[in-house]
Amino acid sequence: MRELYLECYSGISGDMSVAALLDAGADKEYLLKTLATMPLTGYEVKITRVKKNGIDSCDFNVVLDSGHENHDHDMEYLYGHLNGEGHTHNFENVHSHTHSAHHSHRGLKEIYSIIEQTQLTGNAEKLAKKIFRILAEAEAKAHATDIENVHFHEVGAVDSIVDIVAFAVCFDNLHIDRVYVPGISEGTGTIRCQHGIIPVPVPAVLNITSAYNIELSNTNIKGELVTPTGAAIVAAVRTDTALPQHFTIKKTGYGAGKREYELPGVLRAMLIESNSESLDENADLIYKLETDIDDCSSEILGYTMERLYKAGAREVHFLPIYMKKNRPAYELVVICCKEDITTMENIIFEETTTIGIRRCAMKRTILPRKIEKVSTPYGEIDVKVCTLPNGKVKRYPEYETIKSICEAENVPLRDIIGNIGE
Repeated sequence: MRELYLECYSGISGDMSVAALLDAGADKEYLLKTLATMPLTGYEVKITRVKKNGIDSCDFNVVLDSGHENHDHDMEYLYGHLNGEGHTHNFENVHSHTHSAHHSHRGLKEIYSIIEQTQLTGNAEKLAKKIFRILAEAEAKAHATDIENVHFHEVGAVDSIVDIVAFAVCFDNLHIDRVYVPGISEGTGTIRCQHGIIPVPVPAVLNITSAYNIELSNTNIKGELVTPTGAAIVAAVRTDTALPQHFTIKKTGYGAGKREYELPGVLRAMLIESNSESLDENADLIYKLETDIDDCSSEILGYTMERLYKAGAREVHFLPIYMKKNRPAYELVVICCKEDITTMENIIFEETTTIGIRRCAMKRTILPRKIEKVSTPYGEIDVKVCTLPNGKVKRYPEYETIKSICEAENVPLRDIIGNIGE
């Protein structure tokens, strides 16, 4: 099992997250090759080494041309911040520049299309879409609109799209199973963005941390330490809030931020291994929520399932049952992580007629697994390789990768599966 600890004492952003995973061992060449398949122009990616307060760190930089620049959350535009000569920054130029990039605005549908045209694994595509949806939901709430009507610069900008897709690629490349994020540190004050002067944390960050129960701590640093993209990444991948009582560190990566503060602007990512004595107590707990419903239409139940999956449920299913007075009904069962319980219950209460939800914690046994590329007469596909306790290995093709081949080549699914040996 691959475990990741994100130590966000200097906050978190998209570029810091990508850099930290690269420094922790994600394949740089694989990332660049994948990003080259994105249907986007107007940028180049530079991966270098920098020092932040003496700490050697990886820097992931999406360099935009003049037509795509995005200064919405840049350090130099902190409201009231003084430069080295004691003068405030000229915000008039910032405001006009922000409005020059309207062509970078995109909605969720357009961004999903970009992701789908990129050569990603099924897991990476799913994660990238999940992060964008979390962002879109937060922005929709901030602007009191529907998610389908959100067209905002921060996520529509080229650099944000590249950052999020790059993170999904690196995360999938490292085959991470569990992610520990106890909390994230944030700054104070105000910043100037596209819409004017807004407080820190910005509304989108507040909406995300509130919806996903992410703990914020105040550092008294004047500035924005947590970007909406960084908060969305934590919301999308975090599985645990508390570290195991005993663990060893296998690899450490430092991802550099672009802003200069009193504390080192780095995100530290540690690949860890839980020791056996702590695993028995808290390593693989999963939660089951269940409720019985006898007065909801199939349309409502189907939509509820969709919302639960989009919100991060590990599994959702319905069981046919008979309730009192011989009423045909369904038992709704949801499997989720501890930190997602509140979100799942809110969805169930909002969408269905139930007035009570049962809950229990369950221990799991999870097989060690990794993703391998397997050649078939129709091309390469992703295969999940699982190792049983007795050492036997089983291989399971990733459905999304073979589905695309089946559609492109017009061949039956069984023909491709038949080319995968045990």
